[in-house]
Amino acid sequence: MSKKERRRTRISGSVDKLPEGIRLQLDAKLMDTSNSYTDLALWLKEEGYPVSRSAIVRYAIRSNQAAQRVAETLQRTQAIAAAVEAHPDMDYTKAASMVLMDGLMQRVSTAEEDFAEMPLDKAGRLIASLNRAATYEKKVRQDMKKRAELAFEEMETELMAAIRQDPELKDELHGILLRAKEKVLREDG
Repeated sequence: MSKKERRRTRISGSVDKLPEGIRLQLDAKLMDTSNSYTDLALWLKEEGYPVSRSAIVRYAIRSNQAAQRVAETLQRTQAIAAAVEAHPDMDYTKAASMVLMDGLMQRVSTAEEDFAEMPLDKAGRLIASLNRAATYEKKVRQDMKKRAELAFEEMETELMAAIRQDPELKDELHGILLRAKEKVLREDG
């Protein structure tokens, strides 16, 4: 790794090192907008944890960003769940791909600096992975369509052989089979 490349590590500020009980109390106090960051720094100092005002500000910003990401993810997940509920025949892999793509696009739109630092080969692998998923989905749909066509052809051959003795029944069943085939292939395509 070169000097310019930076490995992403988990952020651990002085607030993150506080005991969980104190940090939970701080979180509650941060929710109350009547508390200033200076007041919170003084409170922590009185509790025996000298933490700077700027450390509390940074922690509050990170916490708010994390909460916002969770809320946005929850909103996207609920929208997809509603779509799947409204369309039970929906392909779940496609829904999952939509969630992944949405997350990636949001990340792309807010991560200019990250992409500037991302190695070109990694960006290429991400693009290739997305293209492979789209190609795989298309191939699966084509394979399913071919299998359905073959199954209907085999069924038609067997039915026609069994009912050749009754021409009226033969024409009626042939029409039913054609309508069923059109409906299935239209829904798959």
